[in-house]
Amino acid sequence: MANFTAKDVADLRAKTGLGMMDCKNALVEADGDQDKAIKILREKGLATAEKKAGRIAAEGRVDIMTKDGVTAMVEVNSETDFAAKSDAFKGFVTGLLETIIANKPADLATLMECTYVGGTESVQKTLVELISVIKENLSVRRFVIVEGVTSTYIHGFGTTGVVVKFDTDVADKDGFAEYAKNIALQIAAGNPPQYVNIEDVPAEAVAEEKAVLIAQMKNDPKNANKPDQILEKIVSGRLGKFYERVCLVEQAYVKEDSMKVGAYTKATAKELGGDIKIASFVLFEKGEGIEKKEENFAEEIAKLTGQA
Repeated sequence: MANFTAKDVADLRAKTGLGMMDCKNALVEADGDQDKAIKILREKGLATAEKKAGRIAAEGRVDIMTKDGVTAMVEVNSETDFAAKSDAFKGFVTGLLETIIANKPADLATLMECTYVGGTESVQKTLVELISVIKENLSVRRFVIVEGVTSTYIHGFGTTGVVVKFDTDVADKDGFAEYAKNIALQIAAGNPPQYVNIEDVPAEAVAEEKAVLIAQMKNDPKNANKPDQILEKIVSGRLGKFYERVCLVEQAYVKEDSMKVGAYTKATAKELGGDIKIASFVLFEKGEGIEKKEENFAEEIAKLTGQA
């Protein structure tokens, strides 16, 4: 008979967050040794993680942390929104942000090898342990590090995250924080921009937009017989709408649409007696580009009840 008690099983469960039978079986295999049992559970957790790796994880959360002039934003995915709202998942994400700020890894592969803040294991092994607790496929999808003067915004329960960087000499003035928060809100609004300024738009993107507009005009009987050089001039005049759509400073300011974001920025800089330039921004939308599985609940119930 194994050398452990019901209290040992309960203690192991408290340490790992795993089920009672999983803990009991691990203690049997480890002959009552808690450390060996934890190692066994980790190993089994890895097997569980590998088994779950093929399952789509499009839920989760985007979160942000700023410390000592360094801002980190990360997206961690789960299979269900329920798991993403658990304390274990949220705690992992917070620790992951601290790990990113402490180590400033160059890429995702390097991050996964970093020692997870507050522990002795790597981020990868810590994630594997969390998978065995939550029993869902989990994935650290992406992160970004921004240093300097920033403003951040998280929408809802981490569905959208924004980090904006500013070049300014008025960051310490009353009114700047409110302005900066408004810019972050602008980016997260219904029509998120792709670039900051017109000069940031690649020439290929402008050429592609021109080609689309010219094709549209040629399909219009009123313009079909006009020479290409005339169409080119007309299209060049219509590019303003394109820039308003894709460039942050050209967009109508969401809180006062009679003013563009660029004009709002200039007015704020003048009011605060200095210079403000929106240097860059990063927008993460949870699950963006991940193909979500379509659930057929009637079919699932039929399978469970043996009717399919």
